[in-house]
Amino acid sequence: MVEIERKFLVKTNAYRAKASTQKRIVQGFLNTDPERTVRVRIKGETGYLTVKGISNTSGTSRFEWEKEIAQTEAEQLLKICEQGVIDKVRYNVAVGEHIFEVDEFYGDNEGLIVAEVELQTENEHFKKPDWLGDEVTGVVKYYNSQLSKNPYKDWK
Repeated sequence: MVEIERKFLVKTNAYRAKASTQKRIVQGFLNTDPERTVRVRIKGETGYLTVKGISNTSGTSRFEWEKEIAQTEAEQLLKICEQGVIDKVRYNVAVGEHIFEVDEFYGDNEGLIVAEVELQTENEHFKKPDWLGDEVTGVVKYYNSQLSKNPYKDWK
């Protein structure tokens, strides 16, 4: 139940041609406290309830618990979430032995594209594709919970 991942900005849309899947995701947050974020998500036709703990000092690891719920339940929970909904399309892109999840954001976060790769260990080696940009692992403003409160459109 520990999630280990690294996060990067994306500099080109070359990932799209290599994507095996893409799904729209709409999500909100019942709680955005960094010590215990509670997220409600609809991914495609399925709902999820997720609890995440605080990240370690490098930002690569944190507790994560997720439960699949009915889409109708997720829709009801989204109605009571904190203000600020995340709307994005997620592309899954195989690179070497890993899958990168590339999120293209819409709405208030339009223009932001971020890629994450999940790892088995913090020091695990992985191949970096050419379309990958600067690493933003552990940079709190790129967390979805923070993008819901301080969207990308307000950064400029």
